[in-house]
Amino acid sequence: MQSITTPSYSVHFNVAAFKALNEHLDLNRYSKYFILVDENSHDCCLPLFMSHLETDVEFEIIEIESGEINKNISTCTQVWEVLSELDADRKSLLINLGGGVITDLGGFVASTFKRGIDFVNVPTTLLSMVDASVGGKTGVDLGTLKNQIGVINQPVMVLVISEFLKTLNDRQMQSGFAEMLKHGLIKDRNYWNNLKAVNSFDKIDPLVYESISIKNEVVLEDPTEKGLRKILNFGHTLGHAIESYYLESDDDKILLHGEAIAAGMVLEAWLSHQLHGLPSKDLEDIKNTFLQRYPKILFSKQDIEQIIDLLKFDKKNAYGQINFVLLRAIGNPVLDVQIEGNLLQRAFAYYSE
Repeated sequence: MQSITTPSYSVHFNVAAFKALNEHLDLNRYSKYFILVDENSHDCCLPLFMSHLETDVEFEIIEIESGEINKNISTCTQVWEVLSELDADRKSLLINLGGGVITDLGGFVASTFKRGIDFVNVPTTLLSMVDASVGGKTGVDLGTLKNQIGVINQPVMVLVISEFLKTLNDRQMQSGFAEMLKHGLIKDRNYWNNLKAVNSFDKIDPLVYESISIKNEVVLEDPTEKGLRKILNFGHTLGHAIESYYLESDDDKILLHGEAIAAGMVLEAWLSHQLHGLPSKDLEDIKNTFLQRYPKILFSKQDIEQIIDLLKFDKKNAYGQINFVLLRAIGNPVLDVQIEGNLLQRAFAYYSE
């Protein structure tokens, strides 16, 4: 697969990815080399990654605990302290090998350590490949509130190695697949239809490439999310609130990102039907597609009230208004829509039918 280029870096794939990294390491003699992992990527991905490095430089491995619950400033502080203890300086390199938590947090750590060091992202989950690989968003959660602290800063390169997908279970693959379905909904009905037909992840490489290309096309036009880039947030206004709510709940029901976003897309599709004329046929198509792939979440009245209350923390809010991305039709999004509270309650009722 041909590399995907952005103004400041490229996304390389498989064999070409290792070739690009080895060339970069050969041309740029960094003072120190670090690889950030969690216990999963350390055990399942690090050996394969290291076996393809053609260099005799020594890498320091920094391991953090996996999971969204650890994507916070406290973990950043631990990594910053380790970097300092290991004599990292402004000419050091940090390679982030892992899922979205690793690439988001690692990118933020690198962007802020000594006012910024080079970093390379190596996403190892489907979600991080199609969502976090393009765009330069880095950051961490504030408590359970998603991605409240961060900066937009670009990596040196992104390496997408499809072999890593073999380390994932079906639930993790489905979580990443939700973001791919979103790309179809916001950009391309034909792509949406192609994704709906997928019943096995064995030959998903071309679709991963297309999703990354779609996101890159959007980001190139609007790198700092002043307009068009907001369409990537379809399903995420309610989806992030749902995810945050279950992160802090006492019943141990933690949802994966894609599971929460899948519910968010059904809810926001219903709002799209009510407010912007998304055809009934498209609405039912969206609902049926997601409920066939993702377990229905059973919301109580109290759950719904608290989830709606969390919307006030959404990053897209401005001037006290909660802004949604909705759809006029599949592939035709509309930005900055404000919604009355009673409609939100009715959206949950539709989802629960």
